[in-house]
Amino acid sequence: MSTPLIELDGLSQAYGSFVALDGVSGLVPVGRIGLVGANGAGKSTLIKVLLGILRPSQGSAKVLGLSAVDDTIALRSRVGYMPERGGLPPDQTAADFMIYAAELAGIPHKAARQRASDVLTLVGLHEERFRHLGDFSTGMMQRALLAQAIVHDPDVVLLDEPLAGLDPEGRDQMLRLIGRLEGFGIHTLVSSHVLSDIESTCDWILMLEAGRAIRNSALDDLVDEETVELEVLRDEEGVAEALRDRGAEVRVMGHRLEVTTVEHDPYDLIRSVLVDKGVGMRLLRPGVKTLEDAYLRDGGRQ
Repeated sequence: MSTPLIELDGLSQAYGSFVALDGVSGLVPVGRIGLVGANGAGKSTLIKVLLGILRPSQGSAKVLGLSAVDDTIALRSRVGYMPERGGLPPDQTAADFMIYAAELAGIPHKAARQRASDVLTLVGLHEERFRHLGDFSTGMMQRALLAQAIVHDPDVVLLDEPLAGLDPEGRDQMLRLIGRLEGFGIHTLVSSHVLSDIESTCDWILMLEAGRAIRNSALDDLVDEETVELEVLRDEEGVAEALRDRGAEVRVMGHRLEVTTVEHDPYDLIRSVLVDKGVGMRLLRPGVKTLEDAYLRDGGRQ
């Protein structure tokens, strides 16, 4: 990785006494990035700082090596933005607005017409390109928002809750569209609180909780840890405490324990503890680790 997609250094953003971002630091590589967290975690605020819309209270942010404060004009020529909600002019056709958006980015009129046609075809709106945006359904409007974000062929596009308001079929279509952008050389940062959508689309996770970064790593590092599900005959809490004392993370669910280890083989560790405690078991099997599991675990530490 020569130039990171995003560089954050002590980034803080406050609205009066409310702190939306609190000392966020880290490097995010190019690729398909998932920005995850609950509503109010600071996701939209971070996107607005990266776009240069908000000036950070403290610290700094760079996108593709460009300062979000000092290089705003150069940065916006390389970045696309899909806002969470609409705002497109209802009395313009999709084609006219896409041409306008392309020309705003400095593309000559003839090339802008071709570019508008290309992106509307890409997002599945070719047949609807002469309809007024005010007549679009929610799903069509979301696809139009994506089209205007990429009409100037950016290097990266920032997508703020792109699946908001979509039905299951619309969500699937949007996820497929986002997944295709990498093939056109466009990196993506997708903000969402729906973790299963991020898990199916992204390969790197920046996880926020109450304005702080609690994870910044490859998705595989989150979901591929060695996890084992164990059901003991008695003394669940005692077994869990003994496992924790030896470095394991344990979640107790009735008679069952979910055991995650990093430095030790979980099966050897469990066998040793059960022998020491004199406790029998009725179930031992590999566990399933998801992004949601990781979020619940890491968020609970804060």
